[in-house]
Amino acid sequence: MFNLKNFLIITNSYLIFTLTDGAIRMIVLLHFFHLGFSPFLLAILFLLYEFMGIITNFFGGWVASFLGIKRMLNVGILLQILGIYLLSFYSPSWDLYLSVIWIMFAQGLCGVAKDITKTSSKSAIKIVSGKGEGILFKWVSWFTGLKNTTKGLGFFIGGILVETIGFKFSIFTLIVFLTICFILLFFLQKDLGNLTPSKNLKDLFSKSRNINILSIARVFLFGSRDIWFVVGLPVFLYSSGWSFWQVGSFLALWTIGYGIVQSSIPAFIKRSKDGLSLEILSSKYWVILLAFIQLIILIISIIFDFKTLGLDTFIVIGLLVFGVLFAINSALHSYLILAYSSENNITEDVGFYYSANALGRFFGTLLSGLLFQIFGISGCIAGSFVFLIFCLVSTLNLSIKNK
Repeated sequence: MFNLKNFLIITNSYLIFTLTDGAIRMIVLLHFFHLGFSPFLLAILFLLYEFMGIITNFFGGWVASFLGIKRMLNVGILLQILGIYLLSFYSPSWDLYLSVIWIMFAQGLCGVAKDITKTSSKSAIKIVSGKGEGILFKWVSWFTGLKNTTKGLGFFIGGILVETIGFKFSIFTLIVFLTICFILLFFLQKDLGNLTPSKNLKDLFSKSRNINILSIARVFLFGSRDIWFVVGLPVFLYSSGWSFWQVGSFLALWTIGYGIVQSSIPAFIKRSKDGLSLEILSSKYWVILLAFIQLIILIISIIFDFKTLGLDTFIVIGLLVFGVLFAINSALHSYLILAYSSENNITEDVGFYYSANALGRFFGTLLSGLLFQIFGISGCIAGSFVFLIFCLVSTLNLSIKNK
C-alpha cells in the first residue's frame, strides 16, 4: 500500500541532499579552475568521489539490509556534512600535492554520502510505492526526473554562491541545508527497509542475467555522458569566451531540462501488462537513436574543428538533443532495475546496479579531462560515441525472463 508520509519524507530529504551535491560540485569546479587547475587535474579532484561511489553502492545495499533505510540515510547526510566541512579548511597557500589530496579526500566522503543516500532512497521508493499497476514506473520516473532537476538547480545555486559570497561561506550555507535534511528524517518510519541480507559475498555478486546486463549497459551509458559533460564541456565553453556564470547557468539549465524530460516519460512510453516487454523494447529503440545522434554530432564537430567558427553554438545545440535522448534512456534503466529486482533483496540489487553507474562515471570523469587535454572537445565526443556502442550491444541482450 502506498505510504504518502514516508514517500514525502524520503523525497524531500533526498532532494535537499541532491541540491547540495550539485552545488558543491559546481563550487569546487569553478573555484579551482579559477585558481589555475588544469582540465586533467580537475578531473583528478573528482576521481575519488566517483571511485568511492563504486564501493559504496556495491556494499551499501548489503549494509542497508542490516541497518534499514532510515539509518543509512542519516549516515549519508552526516558524511556529506563532514565532507563539505573539510573543504572549508583549504587554503590557496597550500602545496599543490597537499591541496589535491585534501580535496580528493573531502570529495571522496561526499561520494560515499551521495551513493548511500541514492541507493537507500531509490530502494525505499519501491517499498513505499505499493503494488498498484503502473505506479512504480510513474514514481520512479517522477522521482528520478525531479532529482536531476534539483541537481541542476544545485549547479546554478553553487555558481551563484561562489560568485557572490565566496568559497567558504558557500560551504557553510550548504551545511545549513543539510541540517534541515537531517531533521526531516526523524519523522521517517524507523524500521523501513529492514530486509534479509545475503549471507556471503558470493550471493552478493550472484545477480540475475538481466541485472548483470543492465548494469553493464549503465556503465557505458553514464560514461558516455560524463566523458564530455564533466570537465570537457565546461572548460571548452569557458575557453570559447563564456563566463563562469554563463557556464554554470547552462549546465544547470541542461540538467533541469534533463530532469523534466525524465519526469514526463510515463506520458509517452507505452506500458505493458507484465511491466517489462514494451519497456525493454523501448530501451533498445532509444539507445539506438542516442548512438546515432552522437555519431552525427561527432562528424559535424570534426568538420567545425577545422573551421573553428561557431563550434560552441553547435555543441550547445548538440548537447540539448543528446540530453533529451539520454534522459529517456536513463529513466528507462532506472525503472528496469527496480522491475528486475527482488523485493527481498532490493537494496542489494539497486546498490549493485548503481555501483556500475558509479564505475561509468569514474571512467567518464577521467576520460573527460584526459581526452579534452589531448584532443579537445571532439575527442570527448568520440569517446562518448564509443561508450554508447558498448551500451547498445549490452541493451540488445536484455530479455523478459529474469533468471
